[in-house]
Amino acid sequence: MKPGSLLVAAVLAPALFCPAQDKMPVAQGAAKPAVTDSYVIGASDNISVTVFKEPTLSSSLLVRPDGMISMPLLGDVRAAGRTTQQLADEIAVMLKKYIQDPNVTVVLAQVNSKKIYLLGEVAKPGPEEMTPGMTFLQAIATAGGLTQFANSKRIYILRIDDGKEKKIPMQYKRALKGDISLNLDLNPGDTIVVP
Repeated sequence: MKPGSLLVAAVLAPALFCPAQDKMPVAQGAAKPAVTDSYVIGASDNISVTVFKEPTLSSSLLVRPDGMISMPLLGDVRAAGRTTQQLADEIAVMLKKYIQDPNVTVVLAQVNSKKIYLLGEVAKPGPEEMTPGMTFLQAIATAGGLTQFANSKRIYILRIDDGKEKKIPMQYKRALKGDISLNLDLNPGDTIVVP
C-alpha cells in the first residue's frame, strides 16, 4: 500500500467504526423545555393561539383569573384545566362553524400559574416559580435558605384543600437528615411560613 493510501485509511477508519450520532449535542446553558404535553394550563399563564391562514384569529392571550380567554368569533373559551392540545382541539371544533377544517395550534408562552410563596425568615421571601415535582426542601433552597433568626421547629405549609385552608407542620431538621417522608411535594399556591 502506498503511504498516501495509509494516511487516508487512518483518517477514515474511526468514522467507519464509530456509531453515528443522530442527535446534536445540547449547548451548555441552552434552555431545556420545562413544560411537557401533559402540562395543564392555569390562570395567569400566557398562551399563543395560532389558526393557520387566519391571522385575525391568531394572537397571544393571557388566561384570566376565571380561567377563560377571549377570542374573536368565539367569545370566552375556558383554557384553565386543559392541556395545550385539548384547548387547540376544542377551539378547532368551535371554529368549524365559521372556517372549513380549521388548523389550530396552542403554545404555552409563559408559565405564571404555578407559583409557591415563602414568608418569614428565608433569605428571599416572596413568590417563587414552582418546578415540576418541587419539594419543601427545594423551595427553601430556592429562597436562599433560612436566615439566622429562623425557628426551624415551627415551620409550616399553608395549603388550600377543597376550599379550606390547612396548616401542615414541617419537621425541617429531620427532613434535612434524609427522612424523605417529611420532604413533602408542594402544590401550586402553597405558602411556606418560616417564623
